[in-house]
Amino acid sequence: MSPTPPLGPKPRLGYVNSSLNRAAERRTDADALARLAADRAAGAYVIGGDLIVLKKAAPLNDPLFTLDAARALGESETVFLGLLGEAGRFGIGIAPANAEALKDNPDYVVTDLRSIAVQGLVEPEHLPPIAEAKAVLNWHLRHRFCPNCGHATESVQGGWKRDCAGCKAEHFPRTDPVVIMLAVDGERCLLGRSPRFLPTMWSCLAGFIEPGESIEDAVHRETLEEAGIACGRVKYFGSQPWPFPSSLMIGAHAEALTRDIVVDKQELEDARWFTREEVASMLARQHPQGLTTPPPVAIAHHIIRAWVEHEIGFE
Repeated sequence: MSPTPPLGPKPRLGYVNSSLNRAAERRTDADALARLAADRAAGAYVIGGDLIVLKKAAPLNDPLFTLDAARALGESETVFLGLLGEAGRFGIGIAPANAEALKDNPDYVVTDLRSIAVQGLVEPEHLPPIAEAKAVLNWHLRHRFCPNCGHATESVQGGWKRDCAGCKAEHFPRTDPVVIMLAVDGERCLLGRSPRFLPTMWSCLAGFIEPGESIEDAVHRETLEEAGIACGRVKYFGSQPWPFPSSLMIGAHAEALTRDIVVDKQELEDARWFTREEVASMLARQHPQGLTTPPPVAIAHHIIRAWVEHEIGFE
């Protein structure tokens, strides 16, 4: 295979490096939150289940509403996201059916967060707070009732806690940790295909960390379970919040100790070894068979690229 051109400047990873100060100390101060919400500089992101409501604009859409405009769309829940300077930023949850109905309104663009990020429909600095709002508001949708006693729960502390009046239990938003790893064997790396992927896309293997399990143990277990490859050393790469619905992707590279692949067909459609040169052509969208890697918004893209550019190795 002929060499590919340089990959150019590194793209931005999605949903990270938020410009907001979460200002957690304000969450317990109801008066302070009320003042922030009443301030003309306050802004809100509107979430309806998996749908995000944007104000149609050019060249990019505007996801930030005044609180009055957001609430007029059918507010069902409000969460305090933090501060941009001194201005409050909030997430306003509306019924998914209300968001769906707004698709017929020419003043709005209503779509899912993944499409917004991949297609670049808003300025990149909006992605982290939208992801924050989506994750927390979707947690509220699933926790209206106490799992201990079944009593209705109440949102408190700016939307960062739900209290049960029945058994007095306190419930907090949860994040599910996921390992996502690239097993490497010298000049080759292991990529897999999920049936959910686009037909051309290959990516890192991934899986949820189980209770009582370390990151390294999860990397070893998932790689062995999904592809039959035993791994040794593990190097942490970075992390990414993944609000689908609320995961933390923990990226790593792993040293492959075995080479014979045994695919778990319940988890993967296929898995195989790729050379560094071949993966470089996939990143550059120049593979002769049209094979691709995930888009730059996903941490898998960055894990793969770091290996292709010799930033990570086990020599």
